[in-house]
Amino acid sequence: MPNRRRRFAAELRAPFRLVFHRSSPQDPDPDPEAPLRIPEVEFIAYAEDCTLSGRIGLSEERLSDLLNQHESFQLVDVLVTPLDGSLAIELHDLLITRDELFLVQATGPRGNAARRQRTRQHPIVVKAAPYEVHGFVHTIPGSDPIASFRRRRPMVAVSDAVVRFSLAGQSQERRAGTVIINRDLIDWIAEGQDEALASLDMPAEAAGPLAKDFTGNLLLG
Repeated sequence: MPNRRRRFAAELRAPFRLVFHRSSPQDPDPDPEAPLRIPEVEFIAYAEDCTLSGRIGLSEERLSDLLNQHESFQLVDVLVTPLDGSLAIELHDLLITRDELFLVQATGPRGNAARRQRTRQHPIVVKAAPYEVHGFVHTIPGSDPIASFRRRRPMVAVSDAVVRFSLAGQSQERRAGTVIINRDLIDWIAEGQDEALASLDMPAEAAGPLAKDFTGNLLLG
């Protein structure tokens, strides 16, 4: 048993290889005898100074599961778009760790329906510099959405999301069915209310007794 645990831990530390594929038209008449292919999903990751994009074959039920199970990723044939407006480049090989990914925009399956629980959705706003995300976190009825977000594994899925950031000095707004947020890298989180921030968990620069950030400092008005 100890040897098995050591092998499992080593697998988690090893880079997970994500091979990106260029978009191609679907076969209009697929061979019914051909083996099923791993479904490809669009992948857009948001790092501190760039976005990383491409299409990958998703072998897990959900992309969030894959991101939580591995600490580093080897991206193959990925398009890198700098936020400062520099020319985008395609890299054949890029090693990135999970703690360098602020957000990941996900498409594809939502996972096994049999494993889903009855939940309620709550609007939240998350700031993970240089990105701001508006969306919904799903929690068990009666639970606190902010506390639930903090207790989850590092990569937390938010549905019906809007990602706002600046690209080459121009404001960008991208909508996605799901955005996976690295809660270890967020600056602040707040309950959303009609696109406005609620008083709970306001950003550190706001005044008042409830203002706080994730450094552990509390600002008193």
